[in-house]
Amino acid sequence: MGLHKILKLIVGIVGIVALVVAGMVWANNEAIVGGDSQNLVDIMILLAWIVIGIAVILVAIFVIKGLFSGNAKNTLIGAGAFLLVVAISYFAASGAEEVAMKDGEMLSASGSQWVSAGINAFFILAAVAIVLMIISGAKKLVNK
Repeated sequence: MGLHKILKLIVGIVGIVALVVAGMVWANNEAIVGGDSQNLVDIMILLAWIVIGIAVILVAIFVIKGLFSGNAKNTLIGAGAFLLVVAISYFAASGAEEVAMKDGEMLSASGSQWVSAGINAFFILAAVAIVLMIISGAKKLVNK
């Protein structure tokens, strides 16, 4: 079975589970508004962790595949660029003090800085993606 078919199967299974959970949420809308939705929230969080885990595993597989397929230079350049964005985001992040969370616990200054770094990295990568899409669209318009 090819990798493409396996990925389609995984996407289908996750999609069906997400559809079932969404149906449960819609069916129990009064429970969610009333505050008795801890089981549904736990299921949704578990589903999110599963999707994140699958994404991380697939990224690792494709990076390793790219390294061994003779395209190591481009793969390492891409990984290095991503690490550079994370480093820039971390050092530009503000996290000088502890933050009180809703449940009463305290988020450390380091944890706060990592949260801010993640938000910064998201915005940098989103801006780069938008600029590249605009450039690609402009090139296609010029070439027609």
